[in-house]
Amino acid sequence: MKQIRMKTIAILGSTGSIGTQALDICRRHPDRYRVTALTARGSKEKLFEQVREFRPEMAGLTEGFDPAEIPSDLQFCRFLSGKEALHAAAAEVEADMVLVSIVGIAGLQGVMDALQAGRQVLLANKEALVTGGHLVTDLARKAGKPLLPVDSEHSAIFQCLQAGGGNKPEKLLLTASGGPFRTWTKERIEKATPAEALKHPNWNMGAKITVDSASMFNKGLEIMEARWLFDMPEERIEVVVHPQSIVHSAVVFRDGAVLAQLGEPDMRVPIGYAMAYPERIETGVQAPDLFALGSLTFEKPDEDKFPALRLARACLRAGGAACTVFNGANEAAVAAFLRNEIPFGEIARRVEKAVEKLAGMPANCIEDIWEADRRARVIQSEE
Repeated sequence: MKQIRMKTIAILGSTGSIGTQALDICRRHPDRYRVTALTARGSKEKLFEQVREFRPEMAGLTEGFDPAEIPSDLQFCRFLSGKEALHAAAAEVEADMVLVSIVGIAGLQGVMDALQAGRQVLLANKEALVTGGHLVTDLARKAGKPLLPVDSEHSAIFQCLQAGGGNKPEKLLLTASGGPFRTWTKERIEKATPAEALKHPNWNMGAKITVDSASMFNKGLEIMEARWLFDMPEERIEVVVHPQSIVHSAVVFRDGAVLAQLGEPDMRVPIGYAMAYPERIETGVQAPDLFALGSLTFEKPDEDKFPALRLARACLRAGGAACTVFNGANEAAVAAFLRNEIPFGEIARRVEKAVEKLAGMPANCIEDIWEADRRARVIQSEE
């Protein structure tokens, strides 16, 4: 009988959707995983519950933290706050692997810290590669550890490449659900409300990612992420709208074969695959019943209704800090939309304006990236 080696894991963003599902995998396999660090942004009560159950060495809150609020029964755990908490979890506390599931550019530093410390990074933060792709991939190369993708689409491509036996792909097919506005007119999409944008038909995700799915900005970000993860030029990355979200992505090979990864829309499958790679473990997810599904459909995306796809490709071609500007302006515009300050259609217009004005900025180091991000957030709101 094969002996199982216990792995230690640190989770950045443990109270979010990805973090809680990763902890469910740990709960199912206590003989495989020991949690050593947990961080959250501001959900302190939920974090306290997780600390009670998994008893990590260290935990942290990046916002709104008062040491006096730590319950007496949690004194065994070292609590930190702010950037210090993220750095400690990523690079100081014992961890074989670090799951980075923080939303937005805030995850970039955590990814870089973990790689510099020689940890295996499980990447659920696409913005780290969107904004600092060349920096992150250089660090991963030096660390000698591949980035293991957790996004369902990129995990699917990664799994198909493993099945491809080393054969180089000709094309990557990124599937997209189309979001809640797939069948809406352009005029109706323009006036969509936050409540409407947050009604994703298939996935249960956080507010920012759900709005990005509705606008297809998430797919623009995923094109950028795939470019760096798989060293693939953007013209060989195709987006395919697949409303059922059963085919999570696919790879086209030289001989005309297409390998696809299928599964229920449940993030525990890609999370579990990254955590156990190259093994497969039980996740609590059942395989899809193909007879019950009956049929799967595929469509071309409408780039007139969803201009994010066109903008993302233009940013990749432009190089420099264009992708950072795309991401920063979108983060700020989505936040404004969720506060009911702007209509849905204004998100893309603000991003395009920021890209037009700032796309020539450099991205030679992380300081360049922070500055491009800062300016994108400011300029997107200017008249």
